[in-house]
Amino acid sequence: MDDKFIADVKEQLTAQRATILASLAGQSADMKNLVKPVESGDEADVASDAVDRTILDSLGAQDAQLLHQIDGALERIRLNKYGICIGCGKEIPQARLEALPYALMCINCASAEERKRR
Repeated sequence: MDDKFIADVKEQLTAQRATILASLAGQSADMKNLVKPVESGDEADVASDAVDRTILDSLGAQDAQLLHQIDGALERIRLNKYGICIGCGKEIPQARLEALPYALMCINCASAEERKRR
């Protein structure tokens, strides 16, 4: 795999990681505001806050999962194992890594894994 491509992916993943961390920090601040006691006590306010909390929790979980995948890809780059399928050990095509830079498997192995989960 081309060194320039790997350097570009590393830069992209690092930027995406920083964006997610900033987003999680903002969500944390939003969550703190939501857990403050509601002074009005209005049922609509309470229900709205509950929905907001649920949405923030869901977004936080998705961001945390993506952050985990990005960290894994950055670690594979560091170990010079980036772009190698964990299923078959073959090189993951560059086009797949451009679309999904934290991919762990080639298309064939990922498809086989999907079929197993059904």
